[in-house]
Amino acid sequence: MRIEEREIFTLIDEAIEARENAYTKYSGFKVGAVVVDENGNHHLGANVENASYGLSNCGERTAIFTGVTKGMKRIDKICIVADTSGPVSPCGACRQVIKEFSTDDTIIILANLKKDYKILTMEELLPYGFEL
Repeated sequence: MRIEEREIFTLIDEAIEARENAYTKYSGFKVGAVVVDENGNHHLGANVENASYGLSNCGERTAIFTGVTKGMKRIDKICIVADTSGPVSPCGACRQVIKEFSTDDTIIILANLKKDYKILTMEELLPYGFEL
């Protein structure tokens, strides 16, 4: 799992930009994400809330679903950003969706607006994740 720091900060900047489009009328907690697929295409996502919270969608799932609608089969890299004290931690549902499209080589970057970041493997993000 190798990635240059310059690329990490580029992805963090993209996720921060995507975060600006978040619809967070209820929580005010904006999340942005960028997924780089197996072909090098970048897919952006932001969280979208709803008055019925269960109908809301997280930023990382929005980015993944956007990629899938454009033909993505695999996540090469994903970067998730929020205004947190340390690198943001994805919810359990997002961890499982990331797993669905990841491999052992997928690079997962968790970050915050101060550009503090942490790089994880899928196993570190979701040990014992569900699979068929």
